[in-house]
Amino acid sequence: MTRSPRQARPRSRRGAGLGDVVAGVSVAMVGVPQSLAYAELAGMPPVAGLYAGALPPLMAALVASSPYLQTGPVAITSLLTFGALSTMATPGSPEYVTLGLGLALIVGLVRLTLGLLRAGWMAYLMSQPMLLGFVPAAAILIASSQLPKALGSQVPGYSNEIADAAWALVHPASWHVAAIGVTVMSLAVIFGGRRIHALFPGVLVAAVIAIAISALGAYPGATVEEIPAGFPPLTVDDLPWGQLPALALSGVLIALIGFTEAASISRRFAAEERSRWSADREFLSQGVANLTAACFGGFPCGGSFSRSSVNRMSGARTRLAGGITGLTVLAFLPFAGVLEPLPLAVLGAIVISAVLGLLKFRPLFRLWRVSTPQAVIAWGTFLATVLLAPRLDWAVLVGVGLSILVFLWRAMQLEIDVTATGGTLRFVPRGVLWFGTAQRLDTALLDALAAHPDAQRLHIDLSRLGRIDTTGALVLRSVLDQAKAAGLDAGIEGTPPQSRALTERILTPVDDPLA
Repeated sequence: MTRSPRQARPRSRRGAGLGDVVAGVSVAMVGVPQSLAYAELAGMPPVAGLYAGALPPLMAALVASSPYLQTGPVAITSLLTFGALSTMATPGSPEYVTLGLGLALIVGLVRLTLGLLRAGWMAYLMSQPMLLGFVPAAAILIASSQLPKALGSQVPGYSNEIADAAWALVHPASWHVAAIGVTVMSLAVIFGGRRIHALFPGVLVAAVIAIAISALGAYPGATVEEIPAGFPPLTVDDLPWGQLPALALSGVLIALIGFTEAASISRRFAAEERSRWSADREFLSQGVANLTAACFGGFPCGGSFSRSSVNRMSGARTRLAGGITGLTVLAFLPFAGVLEPLPLAVLGAIVISAVLGLLKFRPLFRLWRVSTPQAVIAWGTFLATVLLAPRLDWAVLVGVGLSILVFLWRAMQLEIDVTATGGTLRFVPRGVLWFGTAQRLDTALLDALAAHPDAQRLHIDLSRLGRIDTTGALVLRSVLDQAKAAGLDAGIEGTPPQSRALTERILTPVDDPLA
């Protein structure tokens, strides 16, 4: 039997050692400048990004399920971190850094607990419409937060990233020509490199070119400046134990939202290669990574789609690649001072290039044609994310609340098709027959009897129901009893299989559950 050329083929894991080493080092070269950029986005010192990109991926690799997942600083989680902490302390201050450690601790504990409890199903808790609204809105905020940096503008510092970006755009006198030049160069190298080859290290090349320009004294703009050289410090004693309750809600939300990216990466690669993956183990790996970040000077981290893709395309075959990435960054830390001349505009360009792929609005508009209630969830979350920034945790709660309200609204919808033919009343209820909707069946019977006083039979077809709970079954029995008392020959058919045992017990006259 011949195999179709389009049919996916599982990858061989043989000869994994060399491929893992090459892949791990390749990801580290891309990850170092990205880590600096995401630390800036989170409001943390640049070196915290390096710390979060060293030991956390190494520890995550010990228990991860996917051989390709690369852990470290990522855009969405960094923005959520900034939103959670910027209202509590000044970004970059010692208190802010300490709160970042506490937030990483909570994220790690939540994910580790969910993994130990085998609660991997929590990865699907966030509704898809909510994420469709949240992700592009977050991408707009991320890009907006980096635009002043890319233009070299010193903005007043409003409470909203979009307001800062708008101020920078309408004040061209604040632009810095050198910053714009470096930004354009960086974007050209990053996107041009992707056209040359998917593995072209555009981020690394752009950073190296910009460092060389700055080191030669040809760049007068803002740079990273100080990066302490040396291995990550042990920061257990710096954890803000007294402020953990104030960080709890944000930590739980980041643990769940941030995990959706890691889960989608692992699930996608597993599907393409016809292999298995475990959400429980990924929760464990991400939990261990964040606990490590909290103990060694980092901040909340997660799974990176871009670095995981580089990892896979570079030849990774096992989890060893993630460990190699961490070891490579760790070995680089004593020499991290070479990054001090790096222009901040490059970091802005790196972040902007990373989130442009998240600006997907077509699914949002298409959702109006597919389902209006789901579109309300998506657009409500989108607007809440943009308007409530930087409190993205509140925006997420708005999205969750809208999802729950739409669920309850749909659950309350019980449509009953009533037809009368030859003396027979036929009821076909559609929806869920539960305590919130069961009374509508009773009302439908009274209305039908009043409208058709000559009816002789009542036939109820339950095949269009999704489920029947105890109250629904009791009301169903009451409807049948009322019909018989009115002189009708009443019966049912098509009971849903999942509710058949309960319904039969309640409809059996000798088995009265209320007796």
